[in-house]
Amino acid sequence: MAATDASAERVGDALVFAGALDRAAAAALWPSASKMLAGAQRIVLTKVTSVDSAGLALLAELAARLRAAGAAPHIEGEPAGLSELRTAYRLTSGLDFPGTPTP
Repeated sequence: MAATDASAERVGDALVFAGALDRAAAAALWPSASKMLAGAQRIVLTKVTSVDSAGLALLAELAARLRAAGAAPHIEGEPAGLSELRTAYRLTSGLDFPGTPTP
């Protein structure tokens, strides 16, 4: 896998991503991003340049884990590719499938 300039950091109640969320970034960021989830309420994508299907999978899984922990994650930002992929996979703006029960 190629190196990535993507990053994730915890800022207050937000998990903040930057760079291109592609396959390499998703694999590189998963371990640290999943450890930063406790207590998060927002996933901030305003510094993300683009998202591919692997990046969407990363974000959707993180959002699902937040919902499973009782949060209602708010997604901030609309990087290139996100809207199209959400539509293709029939995900809501919260990166969930419509009608999925909330824990």
